[in-house]
Amino acid sequence: MSDLSSQVVDALRQENVEKILDTAERLFKHYGYSKTNVADIARDLSMSPANIYRFFSSKAEIHQALARRMLSVQYEALKANAAGPGSVEERLKSHLILMHRITVETMLEEERVHEMVLVALDQQWPVIEEHLTRIRHLLAGLIREGIDAGEFRTQDPMVAAECFICFGVTLCHPQLVAKKGRGEDEVEPLVLAEYMIRALK
Repeated sequence: MSDLSSQVVDALRQENVEKILDTAERLFKHYGYSKTNVADIARDLSMSPANIYRFFSSKAEIHQALARRMLSVQYEALKANAAGPGSVEERLKSHLILMHRITVETMLEEERVHEMVLVALDQQWPVIEEHLTRIRHLLAGLIREGIDAGEFRTQDPMVAAECFICFGVTLCHPQLVAKKGRGEDEVEPLVLAEYMIRALK
């Protein structure tokens, strides 16, 4: 097979994969993850379940691919924030605030999306660990920049990034965010971010 033919085949395959993912995401959001099966996805696409299985081995694999796509969008937003203007301190604060907003808006406000996220977390799929590793390196790069600029004390950027993630988990873990109260005692994301910045200094 020539390189051109191979590229055409790959492009057609990717097009079919995206169609399946788009349809699965729409059905998961409408009916719920647990109430949607591969036959439903195939029926909506006017194809046989066997055709779906040419691209994905199971519903779980489709869900994993959707989780990877959702987290990739989240990562790109955080990456753009990290590369934005302002001091490292300002960008780290906005990182936590952005993470919290993304969690609330995309993972909690839609009940069916929340179900999809909880299933992914419960299964502990590698895609979750891959995402956390990317975030860890993104934060380490920011903290290293802050150290070089004299904003933060000298320290191991990777250790500091891991501590930053652990500290900020209450702002971005869907289950923890969902359980947080809405009363007067709730600590605002900015307050938590400022507290973490003081630790870095």
